[in-house]
Amino acid sequence: MRGTMMEFPLTLPHLLDRAGFLFARSEIVSRCPRRTTTRTTYADFHRCARRFASALTRLGLQPGDRVSTMMWSHATHMHLFFGIPCAGGIINPLNLRLHPQELAAIANHASSRFLIVDDALLPVYESLRNAGASFEKVIINRYAGGEVPPGFLDYDELLAAEDDNFVYPKLDENDGAAMFFTSGTTGCSKAVVYTHRSLVLHGLSLAMADCFALSHNDVVLPIVPLFHANAWGMPHGAAITGAKFVLLGPNVDPESILDAIVEHGVTFAAGVPTIWLNVLCALEKYPDRWKFAPLRALCGGSAPPLDLIRALDKRGIHIMHAWGMTETSPLATAPLIKPHMRDYSEDALYEFRGKQGLAVPLVELRVMRPENPEDENCEKAAEAPRDGKTPGELEIRGPWIASSYYNCPDQSHRWSSDGWFRTGDVAHMDEEGYIKIVDREKDLVKSGGEWISSVDLENSLMGHPAVKEAAVIGVPHPKWQERPLAAVVLKEGAAATPEDLRAYLAKTFAKWQLPDAFVFLTEIPRTSVGKFKKTALRQQFANWSWE
Repeated sequence: MRGTMMEFPLTLPHLLDRAGFLFARSEIVSRCPRRTTTRTTYADFHRCARRFASALTRLGLQPGDRVSTMMWSHATHMHLFFGIPCAGGIINPLNLRLHPQELAAIANHASSRFLIVDDALLPVYESLRNAGASFEKVIINRYAGGEVPPGFLDYDELLAAEDDNFVYPKLDENDGAAMFFTSGTTGCSKAVVYTHRSLVLHGLSLAMADCFALSHNDVVLPIVPLFHANAWGMPHGAAITGAKFVLLGPNVDPESILDAIVEHGVTFAAGVPTIWLNVLCALEKYPDRWKFAPLRALCGGSAPPLDLIRALDKRGIHIMHAWGMTETSPLATAPLIKPHMRDYSEDALYEFRGKQGLAVPLVELRVMRPENPEDENCEKAAEAPRDGKTPGELEIRGPWIASSYYNCPDQSHRWSSDGWFRTGDVAHMDEEGYIKIVDREKDLVKSGGEWISSVDLENSLMGHPAVKEAAVIGVPHPKWQERPLAAVVLKEGAAATPEDLRAYLAKTFAKWQLPDAFVFLTEIPRTSVGKFKKTALRQQFANWSWE
């Protein structure tokens, strides 16, 4: 017998109208370049998003057209996250930390017709144009209060010319709504299109009590930029719940973050480990400067060191470690501690909090490895034992997991015939379902036929009191194939020798797993989203000579 439920497409207009009506007075707070603060409401958000959708329609937007944005995180950018897809277009936020050549390649790959750009970023736009990007129309948002140069359209004037009677076009829940590009850590950036349905379901998952429990009582601070992997779903989670939304623009230094947490009463924030490491340094440097209520802090991008989790706990910041990728919209796991674990020792609980957690509802995870691991030519895969120690490649599928890359001919090796996405992350799963990512496949160090996890070494090194950051790479070795080399950044005023660090690691690692060399740097190269850029380190130490 078939059910008779009413057909109700999961599209963004529903979220936009819900926010504008039910949470009309909830605030969106934006920090401007001059560090002034502007306050708007969800009623403003609803009106402006709809008016811009109307303006785009008058400008000739067709269903499925891509519209790029080159903007910091602020209220107007939030409007576009809804206004563009509610007009039938696909928003493509450009990562401002990329080189103009790469940005131009992304915009051209997306075939974006229109661009909306902050006036403060016009020099970046000129570099983008000189690198070969072209758009039919460029719209200027006067974020810094500047003038709109001749030949450009004025965002405010476009909105002022519209009324509030826009009628949404007919949208299918499987229509594209947003396009984001991977960070390019394994090669050229690839485009992933998120559908209306995937964004609605992903946003709903953030509100689950066993996920991140976002609610209308929260004040949400996405330190992660809106242009980075959908700001981890925060725009849609905030719209669904009506949570107060705080956006810092380009001002993401630790002092600005902590000032905002205190001033606005932030209860939930999201950022990469680098952000939280810097916040911890500021709290240690000025222990009496900031007083705030307990804060839930989502941490993603890479695994936070356990010592960071412990240290922030003492200062009222509860790190919630999760995992995801651009291809997974992006969040796929949540840091749930099961009831029977509450009697575990403190150290055991921290070990669980350092893992990537459990798959969120509707998402499936499995760990796959060659059926015969001893045979290097074995192509048949089998699921690894769920014993918390046997590694393999992490695979994932679910309703907001990408099923392909946009306009990419060589991608069959990333998806199985039954819909599993091969992530390229090496992980193991325990009998409870907890995932721990050991490394990226390309970042494992293979020494004498044995694998060494660079992530485990890095996280342990960053627990040393003198170490601020550490990245470990494999360097070719004439005898052992590869050996680990550790690049270390020391804390200001701190000192440590390779012997000190090796002795520190020897407490928890076997002798053969220890780095054979330590190099001290002033900074570690990073990708545009804050991850260690190990390709740059490998190039830097490509001619390393072992003594």
